[in-house]
This record gives sequence, structure tokens and C-alpha cells, in this order.
Amino acid sequence: MSEVSQEIGGKRPASCQPFVVSAIIPCLDEETAIGQVVAAVLGQSVSEVIVVDGGSRDRTAERARAAGARVIVESRRGYGRAIQAGIAAARDDADILLFLDGDGSDPAEFISDLVSPIATGQAVFVLGSRVRGSREPGSLAPQQVVAAHVGRLLLRLVYGASFTDLSPFRAIRRDELRRLGMKEETYGWNLEMLMRVAAAHLPALEIAVGQRRRIGGVSKVSGNPIAGVKAAWSISATFVRLAFELRTQER
Repeated sequence: MSEVSQEIGGKRPASCQPFVVSAIIPCLDEETAIGQVVAAVLGQSVSEVIVVDGGSRDRTAERARAAGARVIVESRRGYGRAIQAGIAAARDDADILLFLDGDGSDPAEFISDLVSPIATGQAVFVLGSRVRGSREPGSLAPQQVVAAHVGRLLLRLVYGASFTDLSPFRAIRRDELRRLGMKEETYGWNLEMLMRVAAAHLPALEIAVGQRRRIGGVSKVSGNPIAGVKAAWSISATFVRLAFELRTQER
């Protein structure tokens, strides 16, 4: 939020400066939803909204700009690549980076709940869990729920982390994100961040945000069996590769 102030113990230090929050939304062919999503996010007083368009064939970019977003085009396919492009485009003074999807499924009214614990020093990373909280019928495909449970189990077994979801709806301090050394360029990005946060023992929180049905269009993963299999493979490969890499670094 552009006017989120750092408060410790409920008191705002006199010399404190407001936090600058940049929201990053990767999307592809989301013309039906993106305008409403951008407007909803801007309504939460974030400092800027960056929409990373992955080469949409519809009016996604046009509608995002009309709603007040800054649009970046990333021609290379890959969820992680889109996220990295958004991070690189964020304004230089951004303190907190917020991530969410562009299909309207992430409830923007929870943005303050994601950002506030970081602004008050309670955490450096906050995850919004879709499997906790109120979920609209049909908002999560069965494979997404299963992936959330499998991810939760693996993260708990390997790192003792208590995350319940692989949700894209999350916020993190920008300086801490830089130190994590994120590398994944595909759908494994969200899992990689959770693994690196857990391995680094960073102060983290999870809040229940639930999930809404997407406003329009078809999910690039849950609505496409082939894409769903590819995403599952990418996520699994990310976990194995990164678990080995992080274990090696600890030695």
C-alpha cells in the first residue's frame, strides 16, 4: 500500500517512512477479467500495478492499461519468466512486492492482510492460502487441491514448514526476495519461493483467503489437461532439484 506505515508494537516511529507496494500480475488472454482485477487492486491503495502480458491474442493489455496498470510484455513463455519481468519492472523504491493472478480468483480485499504483517515487522513473507477460508464452488479444480496437499506434506517433511497451499497470492519484502536467489522460469516458481523461504528460516505467515471462481476464460492449467500435466511435472521437478541444491548448500 502506498501509505502502509511501519508500526512496531502498535506504535508508529516518528522517523518512519511509508512502505511502497508494487503489485505484479502475470496474465495471458484475460481480457474479461483483467480490468476488474486491476481496479480492485488499485482500490486497495497499492503504489502501482504491473501487468505482465505473456503475448495475449486478445485485448488483455489494452484493458489493463485502461484500468490504470503499467503493462510489460514478456514474449518468452513461462510463469516464472513473467514474474521475473514484473519484478525487474517494479519501481526502484518498492519495499514490498505483491503477487496475484489476473483472472479474478484471488480476493483483492485481503491485500491489506497480506501486506500489513510485513509493514509491521511481524514477517517478511506472507502467503494467502486458497484451501483455507471461504471457497466458491468450482473455484479450485480437484488437481489444484491435491497439489496443495502434496506440496504441504513435502514442505512439512523436508523443511518443517506449515504452508498449506502453493497459492500465487502472496507478498514479500523486496530485499529479502533478492537474497533468496530465485531461478525457476516455469510453474515451479511459487513452490521454489516457499522452499527457499523455509530453507532460509525467514519469518513467514499464512492467512486464509479462500478462492473465487475466475471471472471469465479458461484456466491455463486446471482447464487444460495437457497443461496441467506439464505444470505438475514442472512443480515436481522443481521440488526434487531444489531440495538437492539447498541440501548441498547447507553442507
